[in-house]
Amino acid sequence: MYRADYLDISKLVKSLKIAKLFNAVEENGGTIRFVGGAVRDTLAGLSGFDIDLATDLSPDELVEACQSNGLKTVPLGLKTDITGVIIDNQIVEVSSLRKNRTQDKSGRDFEYTDDWSADASKRDLTINAVYADFRGNVFDYYDGISDLENGIVRFIGSAEERIKEDYLRIMRFFRFYSIFSKTPINQEALQACIKLKDGLRSVAIERVRDELFKLLVTPQITDTMRIIYDNDILGYFLPISEHLDALQRLTKLVADAQYSGNFLRRLFVLYQPNSTQAENIANTLRFTKKQKETFVRWAKIEINDENIATPVDRLKYVYRYGKQFTIDKILLTLSINQHLLFNVNEALKEIENMIIPIFPIRGKDVVAKGITNDREIGETLNKLEQLWIDSNFNLTRDELLQKI
Repeated sequence: MYRADYLDISKLVKSLKIAKLFNAVEENGGTIRFVGGAVRDTLAGLSGFDIDLATDLSPDELVEACQSNGLKTVPLGLKTDITGVIIDNQIVEVSSLRKNRTQDKSGRDFEYTDDWSADASKRDLTINAVYADFRGNVFDYYDGISDLENGIVRFIGSAEERIKEDYLRIMRFFRFYSIFSKTPINQEALQACIKLKDGLRSVAIERVRDELFKLLVTPQITDTMRIIYDNDILGYFLPISEHLDALQRLTKLVADAQYSGNFLRRLFVLYQPNSTQAENIANTLRFTKKQKETFVRWAKIEINDENIATPVDRLKYVYRYGKQFTIDKILLTLSINQHLLFNVNEALKEIENMIIPIFPIRGKDVVAKGITNDREIGETLNKLEQLWIDSNFNLTRDELLQKI
C-alpha cells in the first residue's frame, strides 16, 4: 500500500545531512528508504530510535555511490548485506534488499534483489516492514500501518518460517507485543513461539540476553512475562518466576517516582536472589563486570527501617554505598517487602539532592603524626572514619587529628 506524504520526515531525522546519502544513491540509479523501527516508532509517536535504511543497490554499488559523493563507509563484520555509512560522525546502517538467504559452510550468503516487496517478505513482523522515502511517502507491503494502529503484532506470512530464519525472533515478538499490543496475543505467533522455543538454544546467549534486557523495560512487561512463563519460553536458561506481583509493584513505584525503567532491577525482583543465586544468574546471562557487581551487591547488602529511617541514617547509607545504589535498594525492598516506614517519594528526592560529605583526613595526615606502617595507617584511617560517621559527620578535621 502506497501512502503519499504520509509521514512527517522532520520527526524521523534530526539532521538533514542524511539527504546527501539519499542523493548519492539516486544519482547512481538506486532507491533508498527508511525502514523498520525508525518508521514504525515515528508513526507510533515514539522517539529515541536508531535510523535504519534499505536500498536496492548491492553493497558494492552502495560503497561506490558513497565514495563518488564523498561519503565514508565502514565494513560491519559478518553483516555482509549491511553497509555502514558515516553521517554526522555516526554509523548509519544501510541494508541491501535481499530476496533469499542461504547458509553453507562458509557462512551466510545473500541473494540481492531490486524487489522491495521481496525484501519486506523476509522481515519479521508486519509493523517492521514499513518503508518511507525522504519525501515522507510510505510503502506498506503487509498492512503494517493498520496493525500498528490497531495494536496487532503478528509475523509476516508463516510465523514458523519467519522464526526458523532467526530464532531470536521469538524474543523480538514478545518485546514488540509488550510495546505495541492493544489486543489479545496473536495465537498463530504464540503457538509458533511455543513449538520452536528450543531453537533459542542455538542462538548466542548474548543475543538472547540483550533481547531480554530490552523486553524487561517495555510497558506491558508483567503481562508479557506471564505469557512467557506460562509457556516456559525461557526455561532452558531461566527458571519460572513466582514474583510477577513484585515486578508489577516495581514498575508502579518507578513510574510514580518518575524514573526510567531499569532491566537489572526488574530482573532482580523477578528472582529475588541471594548472593550465590545472583552470581549464577549473572554468569548464565554473561553480565558485564559492572552489571554483575551491581546485581550481586543488591543481594548482599540489606536496607531496612533501622539503617535508613531518618535523614541522617540515609546520609550515612548514601555515604557508604552511593546515591544510585541506595535508590535502587529502596525501590527493590519496597517491591519485595512492600513496606518501609518513611515517605518513600520524599526520601528519594532527598537522596537525589544530597551533598555527600568528604572525609577530611588522608593517609599523609596519619603519617605526619608518626604512624608509618602501612597496615597501621589503614587501620587508623578506618577507625577515624567510623568515629566521623558516628558523629553524624560533625567531627572537624582538627578534632579528628587530635584523636590520632
